[in-house]
Amino acid sequence: MNRTFAFSLCILGLWSHGLARGQEWNQFRGSDFNRTSLTSVAKTWDVDAIAWKTPLLGRGASSPVVFGDHIYLTAFTGYAVDKEQPGDPTKLVRHLFCFDAGTGQKLWQRSIADPSEKDIFSSWGTAKAGYASSSATTDESGVYVLFGASGVIAFDHDGIERWRTFVGDDTHEYPAGTSPIMYEDLVIVNASYECGDLIALHKEDGTEAWRQEGIEQAWNTPVIYQTVNGHDELAISAVGEIRAVDPRTGERRWHCEGFEEYVCPSITVQDGVLYAIGGRQGEALAVRSGGTGDVTDTHRMWKIAEGANVSSPVYQDGYLYWAKDKGGIAYCVNAGTGEVVYEQRFRPSSKEIYATPLLANGRLYYVSRENGIFVLAARPEYELLSHTDLGDDSLFAASPVLLADGSVLLRSDRFLYRIKPAE
Repeated sequence: MNRTFAFSLCILGLWSHGLARGQEWNQFRGSDFNRTSLTSVAKTWDVDAIAWKTPLLGRGASSPVVFGDHIYLTAFTGYAVDKEQPGDPTKLVRHLFCFDAGTGQKLWQRSIADPSEKDIFSSWGTAKAGYASSSATTDESGVYVLFGASGVIAFDHDGIERWRTFVGDDTHEYPAGTSPIMYEDLVIVNASYECGDLIALHKEDGTEAWRQEGIEQAWNTPVIYQTVNGHDELAISAVGEIRAVDPRTGERRWHCEGFEEYVCPSITVQDGVLYAIGGRQGEALAVRSGGTGDVTDTHRMWKIAEGANVSSPVYQDGYLYWAKDKGGIAYCVNAGTGEVVYEQRFRPSSKEIYATPLLANGRLYYVSRENGIFVLAARPEYELLSHTDLGDDSLFAASPVLLADGSVLLRSDRFLYRIKPAE
């Protein structure tokens, strides 16, 4: 198909295998950052539900993103693949893959070597997180990735590199997991890991548009939303604060006291209210948008000593849902008051859950790292609807991705799956 014609179909919302325009899963957590849908997702995900299964050259915990009939996914090879024999850190290579959404066939691959210095190898940090936890982001202009010390790199949809911008080369035993997002003509990256800053780059050429300094230990992806005053706003959760800025200029608007330790989960926003969880022990808070300066006393609605260390929350009908990674505990919290409605350990044990749950058809799909998929009813009463697995003994840390027909993309550290929709 002629590429210009293919893009015209995308603009008209007539995608052959993907999503309608405005609903595309073009970045981590989808175009609306909230992972929710009413499409017909299958109730159980097992070997019989697999539409196709594609082997991956390289490990990773990043989620796929979709544009038209293309799926984009990152992975890494060469270093820290095997925790018993991590190898030479100068041999690290990051990859961007492009797959056909209908068949799972690999269309192209681009590989970027990273010989930079690395932090001291840790079997419970470096090996567990890996070097491909950052999802790509994509639109009609191309595909954008954050590849650590190699920088932010822009490719066109044929895999041709357009530009590359360095954003820092700091190191940490837990490699970065933040994903770039787009706003108007900007690509915005949380480079807390690389340099401690939040940076906006022009999509056209990668030149810097604005920068916010002092984003400490923020391992999460920024979120863009509309405030209670009707303005577009960007927020990020860092150590000690939730910070909100103007996404066009980077000008700071407000901040609120946050969590005392590093923050991995991304913020969820509903009706102008921000819901954040995080910290090593796990806490949660809610804060209204629309303020200026320090809004801790004026706009923070509640804060509780319950939360999660890795996965992000989702919102449904006045309630928040998430899973605590350690011990596999599911939470339901009243979004208005912070009251914990239930705190229930999965049975059988989920062991660890890093993926953010997928919310669809009134169900919550929790993907555990090693013990399959747990499906709960999305209502304020704990009900386990099913527990299944895909017959794969590899690790699942990536969040699921939903397509318009109800099929789901899911990656392990060895395979990329497309799960068939409900019949």
